[in-house]
Amino acid sequence: MRTYTLLLALFITTPILAEERYSCMDQAAHRQFDFWVGSWQVTNGDGDKTYGTNTITIEEAGCLLRESWQSASGSTGSSINYFNPADGKWHQLWVDSGSSIITIAGTLVEGSMAMSGDIYYLGEARRAEFRGLWTPLPDGSVRQFFEEQDAKGQWQTWFEGFYHPWAGTKLP
Repeated sequence: MRTYTLLLALFITTPILAEERYSCMDQAAHRQFDFWVGSWQVTNGDGDKTYGTNTITIEEAGCLLRESWQSASGSTGSSINYFNPADGKWHQLWVDSGSSIITIAGTLVEGSMAMSGDIYYLGEARRAEFRGLWTPLPDGSVRQFFEEQDAKGQWQTWFEGFYHPWAGTKLP
């Protein structure tokens, strides 16, 4: 009787344990932002000023890109990025070490990832329209360009950084 009960319990729970999972690794839409995956040193356009380092990894069976940012001054931030088949868009949720939350979404446009949404400043309780553009460059680097809309409705540069493959050396 004890063996029968054990077999019955295994039979009942097996479909739950053997659940088939969707692999995003084989889906073209889920791979559109892979040009951003890697370990990067982020600099200004001339490359003479280092802003920080950023590591973007593929996780959750290829369904998620996770960003881990460390600025040269020591502040940190993280984002999760994913493609949502329901709306056909990439989504990013960014949270940093105490100053802002960014929620943006968009698509691949002419080879660049273009997203828009808003930024919320925690200390100021202020929200603004926000947009970002990631462009892979011929030398293997990536340009990241963010803009924020000011109170007059004008777009202002918020951040421009150039991502260069990083070998893991310490920041200056």
